[in-house]
Amino acid sequence: MSMRLAIKLFVAAAVLGSATLAVGHGNVTPQGVDTGTLPELGSEPLTANPFRKGNEHSEVYAEAVKVGESGYAGNCAACHGIQAMSGGLTPDLRELTEWDDEYFIGRVLNGYGSMPAFNDVLDQNALWAIKTYLESVPKPE
Repeated sequence: MSMRLAIKLFVAAAVLGSATLAVGHGNVTPQGVDTGTLPELGSEPLTANPFRKGNEHSEVYAEAVKVGESGYAGNCAACHGIQAMSGGLTPDLRELTEWDDEYFIGRVLNGYGSMPAFNDVLDQNALWAIKTYLESVPKPE
């Protein structure tokens, strides 16, 4: 293989690799979430999931799962997989635990790497509903 051909192949691979990174987050435009009848949580950030069983608003757990599933489908599934089953390129959100609440909220609100920030689109009700949904899906084996 000539040096010239090798350079052309290298440049082509670099361009394709860059394009993959540029669109690697998928074609996701953050979508608002209808939080329905969930209680208003206010604007002061909470540090623990209020909809989790045993917490302050656990009486609406089932509604939070339903709202969270819809919010996840519209904002997260394109990259993190249907029912949070990641294909390996993004974190497997089924692995999150209750100890990851602050981590989850920080990453979703502020974004990270190629993940966009959702702070202008999702309110606290929507974020915690999505986390509640994630906690409801079966954990990986």
